[in-house]
Amino acid sequence: MGKLVLVEHLTLDGVMQAPGRVDEDGRDGFAHGGWAVPGNDEVMASVLGEGMGGGGALLFGRRTYEDFYGYWPHQGGNPFTDVLNRTRKYVVSRTMTEAPWENSVLLKDAGDVEGVEEDLTVLGSGVLARELMRRGLVDEWLLMIHPLVLGTGRRLFDGVETRIRLVDSMVTTTGVVIATYRSKEEA
Repeated sequence: MGKLVLVEHLTLDGVMQAPGRVDEDGRDGFAHGGWAVPGNDEVMASVLGEGMGGGGALLFGRRTYEDFYGYWPHQGGNPFTDVLNRTRKYVVSRTMTEAPWENSVLLKDAGDVEGVEEDLTVLGSGVLARELMRRGLVDEWLLMIHPLVLGTGRRLFDGVETRIRLVDSMVTTTGVVIATYRSKEEA
């Protein structure tokens, strides 16, 4: 298995649910969708662009894959669109029968990730991210920690004990802390 990196937007209280759009994920009555957008700036775009252009493949859970597929292939003139379309994408789903986005591969279980030899970057995909952490498969966490407390919402580390060490950090112009952590087992 290649290196596995989680890329996540979090609030100070660990919420990761629906960072991008108001209507992104209203499960459990979540009414704060789009909370991460005010934190976007050129610093964050640069860091995320480096991560997306660094080679390897993307790994999604079903919900995030379907959300990205419903939006990104139709965004002409955006440099992320071409990168996302060209990049190999793996999606873990027990319910999907096909993965229609070009360059997509369907995996039936999180355990199947261990058979992927490419480096993988997980974007969002909270249920999958927690399962990968439980299985000890995550090598690195790139966390964008926004200066915001929501008090409600699905959290990245909910029910997961993970020992990690800080290897890099920076602060954006909007006060978002971009922190890179690695597994304690990593040398």
